[in-house]
Amino acid sequence: MKTSRRQFLLLSAGVGSSLVLSRAVFGATAANTISESDPQARAVGYVADASKVDKAKFPSFAPGQSCANCSLFQGKASDAYGGCTLFGDKQVASRGWCSSYSNI
Repeated sequence: MKTSRRQFLLLSAGVGSSLVLSRAVFGATAANTISESDPQARAVGYVADASKVDKAKFPSFAPGQSCANCSLFQGKASDAYGGCTLFGDKQVASRGWCSSYSNI
């Protein structure tokens, strides 16, 4: 079966839009989330789950603090992941925490 250029372009546009839509629906992927072992994350004590913060090492931590209610978080509080001004294009878990937490 021979495919015409017009059919190829239509198929390519359909596949491309499907990828964009799936990204919008399913949110962050493992490829663009920051890992706790990342050097930037380690420098600020980032953890993906605020309930696992070492309170002895980070006495400024208070219960209820998380990335979702931090002023540096660039997503909605209801998002599972969102951008953070500290980590550029990497996303953080909304339930995470780091020592740069600010609610101002």
